[in-house]
Amino acid sequence: MATKIALRPALPADTPLLAALFRASIEELAQEDYSDAQIDAWAALADDEAAFAQKLAGALTIVALIGGEIAGFASLKGANSLDMLYVHPSFARKRVATQLCDAMEKLAGARHAVILTADVSDCAQPFFAGRNYAPLQRNMVFVGDEVLGNTTMTKKLAPVKEQVQ
Repeated sequence: MATKIALRPALPADTPLLAALFRASIEELAQEDYSDAQIDAWAALADDEAAFAQKLAGALTIVALIGGEIAGFASLKGANSLDMLYVHPSFARKRVATQLCDAMEKLAGARHAVILTADVSDCAQPFFAGRNYAPLQRNMVFVGDEVLGNTTMTKKLAPVKEQVQ
């Protein structure tokens, strides 16, 4: 039986839970691709909850819920940039990222984006490649005293059909 996933907009009150989810996702799911120091620096981006809340509020952020519990979140910055996509380790491989990504692609299309771009961590590349995102360039990102690699990946979106009223 498939797990029921509900989506809703993120609320300011979600910030502490989303910050904790962000940390847990990085600390548990990125272990094979990044060093402990890189993971610590990356996860620390959520330590300043006010700055983290501002980042979430600066984009269209949605949360995925399973049984009323936040299982993941994603943010669309502008019309065409998938800025964040994180799933709590307890809900990994339960189609949470798929549902969130489907929603972000539809929202980007509704904003008339032709191509959706994401800077993808090494651990998320197989997921995005499986969704027909193509690698565009390799990046080195400075986070604190650490340098983390990621890859800019893009996906051509299907045109949105206009509704006739």
